[in-house]
Amino acid sequence: MSDIDLQKIHDLLVDVAHKAGKMIMSATPHTLGGDTKKNCMSDIFCFRVLFQLLISCLLLEPQLIQPNLAADLVTETDKAVEVMVSATLRSAYPTFDFIGEETYYPGQPLTDAPTFIVDPIDGTTNFVHAFPCVCISLGFTINKVPTVGVIYNPFLDELWTGIKGQGSFLSRNGGPKRQLPLKSNPEPLKDLSTCLVGVEWGSDRHGNNFNVKVGTYAKLAASKKDGGAMVHSLRSMGSAALNLTAVAAGQQDVYWEGGCWAWDVAAGWCILLEAGGIMASGNPGEEVSVDCRKFLAIRAAPSGQEDIKNEMYQVIGEGRLDYHS
Repeated sequence: MSDIDLQKIHDLLVDVAHKAGKMIMSATPHTLGGDTKKNCMSDIFCFRVLFQLLISCLLLEPQLIQPNLAADLVTETDKAVEVMVSATLRSAYPTFDFIGEETYYPGQPLTDAPTFIVDPIDGTTNFVHAFPCVCISLGFTINKVPTVGVIYNPFLDELWTGIKGQGSFLSRNGGPKRQLPLKSNPEPLKDLSTCLVGVEWGSDRHGNNFNVKVGTYAKLAASKKDGGAMVHSLRSMGSAALNLTAVAAGQQDVYWEGGCWAWDVAAGWCILLEAGGIMASGNPGEEVSVDCRKFLAIRAAPSGQEDIKNEMYQVIGEGRLDYHS
């Protein structure tokens, strides 16, 4: 694999990310506000939805008469972006594997082969609400190791990039690249009470995983006199990829998550590690891998990373997240 030109792959992914960003913004739901104008892509998608609605009425299928237009728009945009990304990457690298959120099938393996791992829109709930934490996440792995990562938030025009062994960077509004973390001399990590911690509720709000999350969040937030960690604060960005970039930048100290997929984390993992951060399993005592679905990310620091990891594991206690592919 030594003959693979990682810079060339990086540059292609950056180009693809910007094209995807234009598609995402052109299809943004009109809840953004008064200055959001109608456009060809959203017109096409809405026409398709309305056409399906008409057909449903004619066929007397009442359960299809009131579709969620915003959700349908997101689904159509997700698929359209992945089609573009897949076609571009497969054309340039026809022998490489491809795993995408929209085309993934249960049991599809991540192998040692060079693999593009793509989430066309990470933060779909944000997209529906026009909340500006939305991105495309483009990862590339070799031997299951995140090797190139490109994440682009078109709402804020923020481009996050990383190449294994070459550092990671942020560029805003097409400006110069700033190396991550954003602070050249990040502070040591002391304990969780000084940490801004990223968490997400996820879409499955029942059973063991939900109970483990609720219990862990409560302990993180609770005062120390009540046995909690009393973290500085908790944040939910609604995008695994952007949570990882926030940790890579040093804007969040910790991100703990269960339930996300390889396409949510592959790009951000590379960017985080190249910024000096670490990635561990979201469950104490387990090995971490791109497809394990349980993650603990910790920012770069001259000291304290292992201490914070161990303190997080103490907070989690006997609880264990259990997700399957």
